[in-house]
This record gives sequence, structure tokens and C-alpha cells, in this order.
Amino acid sequence: MSPPERGRSLGVRSAARNSDSAIKSSAPEISKWLLDLFAWYSRRYVRRHFHSLRVSRAAQPPANVNVPTVVYSNHASWWDPLVGLLLARECFPGRPVFVPMDAAALKGYGFFKRLGAFGVEQGTRRGAVQFLRTARRVLQQPQNVLWLTPQSRFADVRERPVSFKTGIGHLPNQLPRLCFLPVAIEYVFWEERLPEVLVRFGEPYETCPDQVQLDPAVWTEFFARRLADAQDALAAEARQRDREKFRCLMHGNAGVGVVYDRWRAFKAWWRGQIFQPEHGRL
Repeated sequence: MSPPERGRSLGVRSAARNSDSAIKSSAPEISKWLLDLFAWYSRRYVRRHFHSLRVSRAAQPPANVNVPTVVYSNHASWWDPLVGLLLARECFPGRPVFVPMDAAALKGYGFFKRLGAFGVEQGTRRGAVQFLRTARRVLQQPQNVLWLTPQSRFADVRERPVSFKTGIGHLPNQLPRLCFLPVAIEYVFWEERLPEVLVRFGEPYETCPDQVQLDPAVWTEFFARRLADAQDALAAEARQRDREKFRCLMHGNAGVGVVYDRWRAFKAWWRGQIFQPEHGRL
């Protein structure tokens, strides 16, 4: 898909971009030890509830991207933040990841502030300013990743057209160079008792310093279409149920239950076979 070619030009630089000197403060602080601990817990928790976490081999995340990156994904489930954390650790190792979070919810889960979350008031002009100001702080550092769910609500993966809030559409006009990467996520049942987490990275898009600025609504629609393309491609792969099309990042639980699986394991041992708890192939 080609980049936006139409829309109201906003000039070479916005007034907000000229206020860099006013926002040189650092991005939200991340506690490495607390993040490592939470990632360890999240991995164990996801493994208990899913059979696997798999990423499509057809579209891998760009390697060695030395520009600030905006990762944006669909919002299908309560599980999205934990899955996003595991993906970030696997696909963006060593890169700090920051996530906007509802300010009211963040008050109840304050430790998330030390994991890279920052509060944003929902549905207010003040919240929009908070988001853009903090996003700019984060994206001034080339190693940083900003992870968004621009739908801002739970939405079925089949919902079309994909609809975003306009926050993401303001970002290309705020900083001279950014990489935007769509990520499609699905939770599906195949042969096993527990579901699979399937992921597909979409086509990255990189802005450049001399790019003509466009109306945020144009950018927002552009990014939404690119995520929809990734979701459609992932849905087609999910329907094929072909594990070979995916790279497995995590194996979770398998089998039917403790009692029945022990009986199956005993029968396999008695016959001199290796017990395989999965119904399908690994």
C-alpha cells in the first residue's frame, strides 16, 4: 500500500514541533528488575492459559531499525498487554517499550508506571495533549518503542473497517523520522484444548524529515488500513491451521487433564512409546 498522497497540507513543520526545548525531560522511568520480574510472571501465566504463541513467518519485524518505532496493534482481548510484552521482549530485545494507559486505571495499578506505562485521560483535550507530549519525549530517543492500541476499545478481529482514534495520526507531524509497524493478533482454537496466540507483523512504514505533513485524519486512516491488511493476512493463515507457516515463540500447556493424561502417559510407557500430550503436531 502506498503512503497517503492527499490531504490538507500542514506545512513543513508544525508549531508543536518547534517547542522541543520545552520537552527535553526524559521518558517515563523503567525499572529493569521489576520489568524482568513481571515478564517472567507474564510468560508463566500465558503458558498456563495458551497452547502456544506463534508469529507468522511471512512477515517478520524489521531488524536493526535505528529510528524511534511506533508499534500499533489491534485490541482483541484482555490478554493483549501480556502478549505485547512477550512480543516486545522477543522481537525488540534491549529496546525500551512505552505504553499509554488510561490514567484512572493507572492510579489503581501504580507499579505499571515503572514498567513503561504512562497515564492519559480518556476522551478529553487535556488527555490528547498528555499523550502527544509524552509520546514526543519517548520518540526523541532512537532506541525507544511506543506501543499503541489505537482502537482504544475491545474490537472483534473481523470488524471492518478498522477504526482508530486520531492520536496516532498526529505523530508523523510531530517528529522528523519514525517507523510505524502494524501488528495483528488473534486468539484461535486449533486441535488442542487451549487456544493459540497468532501474530503477524504488517508492512513497516518510515517517515522522513522532508515529508509533506498531512491532516492527522489522513494518517490515521492510512495506518488503520495497513493494520487491516495485516489482520486479513493473519486470518487467512489461521484458517489454514498450518503450524509450518508460523515460528513458535512459546510452548504452553497441552493435553486434556491431569488424570486422563497420566493414563495416556502410562499406556505410552507400557508400549515403549514416547508420550505426546498434543493432539496435533508441535
